[in-house]
Amino acid sequence: MDWHQLPFMEQVQTAGFWFAVLQIIIVDILLAGDNAVVIALACRNLPPHLQKKGIFWGVAGAIILRIILTAFAAALLTLPWLKLVGGLALLWIGIKLLMPQKEDGHDIEGSTNLWGAVRTVIIADFVMSVDNVIGVAGAAQGNVPLLIFGLVVSIPLVVLGSQLILKLIERWPLVVTAGGALLGWISGQLIWTDSAMSGIAGRFPSATQYVAAAVGAIFVVVVARWLASRAKRQPPAPTPEP
Repeated sequence: MDWHQLPFMEQVQTAGFWFAVLQIIIVDILLAGDNAVVIALACRNLPPHLQKKGIFWGVAGAIILRIILTAFAAALLTLPWLKLVGGLALLWIGIKLLMPQKEDGHDIEGSTNLWGAVRTVIIADFVMSVDNVIGVAGAAQGNVPLLIFGLVVSIPLVVLGSQLILKLIERWPLVVTAGGALLGWISGQLIWTDSAMSGIAGRFPSATQYVAAAVGAIFVVVVARWLASRAKRQPPAPTPEP
């Protein structure tokens, strides 16, 4: 029996459960790196004695909203074709993660009011969390208890460790490559295990899903590097004359 079909307390005793939790944590950290910046910008104009409250309630509201959205997305992934669509979306998210980032600033307006800052954090997190929600829901593969457990475990890591993670990424760019490959791995599994693919996948051993996952990981890394090299070869756009 697949560990996904076991009761939750028995799932916790399997290696597959903890591997999935690890995937959720890594995806959540990689795709939520900007959240600390958003929180800081939204609360920067608050009086010093309100900044910690603004950060706390903003993070709490954003976390609750994210759990609801991701649980909804994970439930949707149990429907035919939606795993396939989510897997294709994850392929692009993984490629985008590995592409050189444009130096665009966050257009976040700071508030001098506590609840105004909290509202800004929640709205900004909602807008920025589409890729995060898809990635985490894909790692959970429709398992809502696993999803909530993984998100709760990753919350302190995202809130307290995002700056540390960013420094690690700057020092070892391979961390980002590994993260993009992980998203491709999850994508390959999602696409192969979609019920709409059962006519094809059913002809092969169940372990073939790991071959599909490896293909997804390789695809993301290869396509991202090809797009990045092509972008470097393109001449810069001419600057408009004043």
